[in-house]
Amino acid sequence: MLFGQEHVKRYIETDGEEGHDWQGTTVAILTTKGRKSGRLRSTPLIYQPYGDAYLVIASKGGADEHPLWYLNLQAEPEVEFQIKGDRFKARARTATSEERPDMWRTMAATWPAYDEYATKTDREIPVVVIERV
Repeated sequence: MLFGQEHVKRYIETDGEEGHDWQGTTVAILTTKGRKSGRLRSTPLIYQPYGDAYLVIASKGGADEHPLWYLNLQAEPEVEFQIKGDRFKARARTATSEERPDMWRTMAATWPAYDEYATKTDREIPVVVIERV
């Protein structure tokens, strides 16, 4: 099973032929700029289309702190997103409180563990909206 940076490597090398379909769901690669280092960081994330945008969840498995990639995009919302061979520039933002409930349901339908992750932490797990620029 692909995981972490090996997942990123195989996904990029094969334009998602390896790594897009994963554990019964779909994965994209999000690339952010490190808020401290300035280096590009790529992360495999479960995603779903939502209208003209895409959704990802900053769950970190229900940890009490946000994942580093989320902190990076808060500092620099201009990101790169790759779905299979389609790599594009995008802007990332946190879903508003009005948007979040439906978006959360969309993501939990594709990865039910998100609901479990939410019970492990007091933080509200962010839903991130990725929009092409």
